[in-house]
Amino acid sequence: MHANLPQVSETATQGEDTPMRDWHWVEASVWTERMLAALDNGVKGGKWFSLIDKVYRPTTLRAAWGRVVRNRGAAGVDRQSVDAFAAHAERYLEELATAIRSDTYRPQAIKRVEIPKGPGQTRPLGIPTVKDRVVQTAVRMVLEPIFEALFSEHSYGFRPGRGAKDALREVDGLLRAGYCHVVDADLASYFDSIPHADLMARVREHIADGRVLRLLASWLTQEVMAGLARWTPSGGTPQGATISPLLSNLYLHPLDVLMAEQGYRMVRYADDFVVLCQTAEQARRALVEIREWVEANGLTLHADKTHVGDCRQVGQGFDFLGYRFEAGQRRVRKKSWNAMTQKLRHKTPRTKGRSMASIIAELNPLLRGWFHYFKHAHPMTFRKLDGFVRRRLRSILRSYEGRRGHGHTRTDHQRWPNAYFAQLGLFTLTEAHASACRSR
Repeated sequence: MHANLPQVSETATQGEDTPMRDWHWVEASVWTERMLAALDNGVKGGKWFSLIDKVYRPTTLRAAWGRVVRNRGAAGVDRQSVDAFAAHAERYLEELATAIRSDTYRPQAIKRVEIPKGPGQTRPLGIPTVKDRVVQTAVRMVLEPIFEALFSEHSYGFRPGRGAKDALREVDGLLRAGYCHVVDADLASYFDSIPHADLMARVREHIADGRVLRLLASWLTQEVMAGLARWTPSGGTPQGATISPLLSNLYLHPLDVLMAEQGYRMVRYADDFVVLCQTAEQARRALVEIREWVEANGLTLHADKTHVGDCRQVGQGFDFLGYRFEAGQRRVRKKSWNAMTQKLRHKTPRTKGRSMASIIAELNPLLRGWFHYFKHAHPMTFRKLDGFVRRRLRSILRSYEGRRGHGHTRTDHQRWPNAYFAQLGLFTLTEAHASACRSR
């Protein structure tokens, strides 16, 4: 049962040769040492019973509430904010514990809003009420270790101790090892199209507590409200719900297993994945396997965004987690570049009333965060973005003098040279990249 479990950490050992997984991230108030041992050694029949008492336990709900506070978030359909809940948190948590214990808890509708995705684009986001977020978080704390014991080491999205940078490192390593023929697959509207029945069947393979199963099913069929419109979804998991990332990873886990059994090197971050192969024929076969699995499991591949190519060739590269891999180079994906420049434009309007020092102080955290993620991109990227930022700032200075223009004339460069902005503390990506290269 545990032959293919990911070995997250090998710093501690069971016996002489058996690595022990690192469970430091689990909620200690939920998972006892005995339960963790069962995760490592397996439970009878491979299923977990009697979990609902772990959900409504006061210590679990308090820990869940603590996570909701840290994540903040907007109010749901009941208009109750996190701060409003906090004012009477103990009473609300006691009420939730009683409702879950007595099997009378029922989730409220999900508030659906559209958030910006790119220029002229939006994506739907579901906002559960604060109370529902607390209960979902409690259930996730109980269930996540059970599913984490199953998940593939090549899956990185929405998993404790893993992230996008880990996925990018694996992709980079495979490319360097000669796995340059890539299947770049895109699932169309994945979170909205997961079949409920099939998803719950996968949950029941490991969870046998009927009350926990009913909780999960109630969240899948929560009524959705968008303005005056109301409907009950027939499929999918709401983006924005605390439990959705875990369930979405569970649904794609069999695809991870299939690819590994067939000898393919797949790297997945949530519903974004690539399969890297050593030959074109292997890549074509992998795409056939993926297409068959996707269709058999009620999902759809986006025809225009799924392709096979040799990423060493110009025009055959692929996008993954904000980067563009093509012709031996790693560049910032055009969509990611556009999103960043749009944020910079929003923070640098040509209006009076703010000092240049305060504008730079507001820009720096955004620039540092962007560099920290994209510091392995082509060096030209940083010179280009530095120039864009300084042009925006010079335009502001021109506007303060009542002059129009974009701040890139020779006179503007002479009046406000790069050193002027450096003295005000502007974070410079080019210098940060040079420093990072020296340290490496």
